[in-house]
Amino acid sequence: MTQPSSMAQVQNALPFAVSFLLIPLAIISAVYGGWTVILLPLVTWYLFSFLDLAVGLNTDNTDPETDDGALFWHSAITIAWMPAQFLLLFGMIAYVVPADHLNTLEKILIFFGVGVLTGTIGINYSHELMHQKNKYERWCADALLAMVLYSHFRSEHLLVHHRYVATPRDPVTARMGESFYHFYPRVLKQCFHSAWNAEKAMLARKDLPATDLSNPFWKYGALQVVCFVLAFALGGWAGVGLFLLQAGIAIWQLELVNYIEHYGLTRKHLGEGKYEHVQPRHSWNAAHKVSNWLLINLQRHSDHHYKPDRRFPVLQTYTEADAPQLPYGYPVMTIAAMYPTLWRRVMNPRVHKWREMYYPEITDWTAYNKSTNPLPR
Repeated sequence: MTQPSSMAQVQNALPFAVSFLLIPLAIISAVYGGWTVILLPLVTWYLFSFLDLAVGLNTDNTDPETDDGALFWHSAITIAWMPAQFLLLFGMIAYVVPADHLNTLEKILIFFGVGVLTGTIGINYSHELMHQKNKYERWCADALLAMVLYSHFRSEHLLVHHRYVATPRDPVTARMGESFYHFYPRVLKQCFHSAWNAEKAMLARKDLPATDLSNPFWKYGALQVVCFVLAFALGGWAGVGLFLLQAGIAIWQLELVNYIEHYGLTRKHLGEGKYEHVQPRHSWNAAHKVSNWLLINLQRHSDHHYKPDRRFPVLQTYTEADAPQLPYGYPVMTIAAMYPTLWRRVMNPRVHKWREMYYPEITDWTAYNKSTNPLPR
């Protein structure tokens, strides 16, 4: 297989570095205040929505057998984000807390925007990094998640979500008709417990107690304590408050994305607690070009669940013949998810169409709709 030249590799990776352009916006909002404090959410949610409409879709697929060596610059982007976010987040705490030119509301709005950044980009990059075998990349994932106090997401995502996606055993799969405002508090509670139970079960298979030091929850807690202490050292209790604010916004952004990624989609139950294998049709796909640059192909979610070992540059996109398609990219769809009536009007007919297309033999979907709690392990 012919590999692209070094220059071509850089050119192919460069669009995915668009997220780094958001960092100067955060700094501008802190330096100038005023209306600039809304720059980050304005650009992340609305500008990228308009760019998606203007630029359109990207249905091209990179060869999935591309060697990892040819993806060096793509990987470098995700690895570089961790120190960049660390410096931005804690540098902003140190600068904003004592800033006399910013009032309390401006400081809150600035860190609302920082939370949009650490959630939309930071958690997304941690998601890519946690799937890699390289220990340093996985450590970067843990560091990014600690900055938003959601470290258990790694255990829940890798051990629960990927195994049980689109079944009642997956807390993160939103059921048809379930609003985001029911989904959100449910997953906050259930995902922590499912992550803990998954790690506990793995240790039990080795005849080790849940409290064994090899349980990653010890590392999760230690990293989060370090972040707390650093926020306090740089900004006192006000710094801790702003740190907590951005973490809450980041988690909210993550769960909005989780909500839309599998809404209403279910794997066929084969009996005796067994389900069919995960296929591209069990995740919503979106081929919108610009938002996929921003989100490093997260919207090619159908392929991610079908082939979770693939790095983001080689994730494949699908037509409606193989995977259900979202009408818009994630920036628009996450906004729509916050309006349940609008969301159901847009998505429920698509779920019905999906069911008729892939599972015409199932006439009673009651069991698939009603369960929103994970079954016991």
